[in-house]
Order: sequence, then structure tokens, then C-alpha cells
Amino acid sequence: MSDQGFTGEVALVTGASRGIGAATALALAEAGAHVVLTGRDTRALESVEEQIHLTGGTATIAPVDLAEPDGIARLASAVSQRWGKLDILVINAALLPQLGPVTDIDQGAFNKALTVNVLATQALLANFTPLLKKSGNARVIGLTSSVATVPRAFWGAYASTKAAFEVLLDCYAQETKNIAKLRVAIVNPGATRTAMRARAYPGEDPATLKGPEVVADRMITLLGEQFASGHRESVNHP
Repeated sequence: MSDQGFTGEVALVTGASRGIGAATALALAEAGAHVVLTGRDTRALESVEEQIHLTGGTATIAPVDLAEPDGIARLASAVSQRWGKLDILVINAALLPQLGPVTDIDQGAFNKALTVNVLATQALLANFTPLLKKSGNARVIGLTSSVATVPRAFWGAYASTKAAFEVLLDCYAQETKNIAKLRVAIVNPGATRTAMRARAYPGEDPATLKGPEVVADRMITLLGEQFASGHRESVNHP
């Protein structure tokens, strides 16, 4: 873990119930931040919250379906009323539609992925920017995928949503860098042992992949650095 301390800071992590999101939430709490855990699976969020409390950290669960039109606005209102600011926003939650040819993309699944991966990202930025501007050191990190910039056959649905996700964050970084103490980074975690990875590569040996905690450790280190807004990086296997 990083030696950087985030005591007194409030962090919100989407998709915090498992995988990279849960590992990042645990690492942030260990570094002193109060972590707001969001996701759809209440029981899984409670499990992460319990782990954080057992290690001496603090967290609050906030079950939210990012596909709900008003869910993000309600969440921002709750955070505003309780803490009055947000220091760290980690946009990790994403949906992976079934892989297949562009001509066979299921419109329903594609629409849901667009909603969660793209529209919800815009809604998160729109609703939480006022709270981020109240922080003296606001950071936004978005988790992406290599297919956003290096398209791959049969990945069209997911890749296109992550490409749009990156463009939104890049534009947001340019729009905010001169008017607020707010910095934006895009992180590609690379091949990591997660449930999403297992669905995409069912024949892959998970023992050959790095664990989510490796990505989380790098995220904590990055959040403690004075990176330039618009920063991009990939987390490679150690």
C-alpha cells in the first residue's frame, strides 16, 4: 500500500462490490479516506464495508443502479448533505455486453451498456462536479480498457462504449483544468483477475493474471501524486 494519507478526504467508488472497485475501496479506506461504496448488490457492498471496518477504516454503502435516471442525482444530494464535498471520484462500474460481430449486437444489451458506461459517466460528472469543486485537491479517475483505443473483432459493443467514456473524460479534463483544483486521469488496468475478465475469456487461467489489489495499489499511489489533468496510464503485471 501507498504511504500517502487521505485522512479527512471523502472518496466515492462506483462498482465497489467486487473486483477492482472493491480492492480500490479497501485501499482508499486503509489510506485514511472515508469511502462511499456504490453498486447494485447490497449484500456485496455490505461485505466490503465490513472488511473496511475490520481493518480500522470507515465507509458508507450507497446502493445505486447507475441505469436509473434519478439514482445518481439522489446519490449526489445525499453526499452533499452529509459531507458537503467530494475529494475523489473513481468511475469503475461498467457493463460488458455479450461479445460478437457488430452485425449481431443485441440492441437491448448494447443500450444498457451505453447507459451505464457512457450516460451514467456524464451524469456522475454533472452531479458531482459542484462537490468536487469544494475540495482543495479533487481527483477523478476513470477505469478503461485497451479495446477503447485498439479495437478488436467481436468487441465492438463494449469497445465503442469505452471509447466514448474516454472522450467524455478527456473533454472534461480540458474543460476543468483551468477553472478548478480538479485533476482527471484515465487508467487501463490491463489483464486482471476479475469476474468480467472471466466472462470475456472463459478458457483463461486466472492464476496467470494479476489480482485486483495490484491495480488498487497503483491507484492509491497515483492519487497521492501531482499528476497532470488528462493523465493516462496502463497498469502492467509486476
